[in-house]
Amino acid sequence: MRSIIFLFLVTGIIVVLAGVLGSSHFQAKIPLSLGSEPKKEIKVGEKVISVTLADNEAERKNGLSGKTSLGADSGMLFIFDKKDIYPSFWMKEMLIPIDIIWVNDAKVVKIDKALQPPDKDIPEGHLTLYYPEKPIDYVLEVNAGFSDNNNVTLGTEVDLSGI
Repeated sequence: MRSIIFLFLVTGIIVVLAGVLGSSHFQAKIPLSLGSEPKKEIKVGEKVISVTLADNEAERKNGLSGKTSLGADSGMLFIFDKKDIYPSFWMKEMLIPIDIIWVNDAKVVKIDKALQPPDKDIPEGHLTLYYPEKPIDYVLEVNAGFSDNNNVTLGTEVDLSGI
């Protein structure tokens, strides 16, 4: 009888430890597609796209890192605490190529096109940083080629009323 109780105790401890350690320390990074997050709609030029909002520090820091796909008419809209700023972006842990569209006063002010994921061997300190040339209010990340395929150019209007 004691051996059965001991077996149940040991099994219970193992299950609890596996749950605690597995969820916080040993969880594998699984690439994700963008899709489970709540979406909003914005309009870039004539194109309506569904965006996931990155509106806090943690979401902005993570961005699209680790995502394995992005819908054709989807993107991530970065919303900052202040307007008219000069944030920097990088492609850390990115798995898909993107266009970065820099927006100020509801107009496109810069486009970094077809940015490719970095080689996995590049140290974090050597990743390319991307900056706006003018102050911006928002940043939109979309699939590489989106800008060219939808005639998005400098001065294209961005309707953010859906956020």
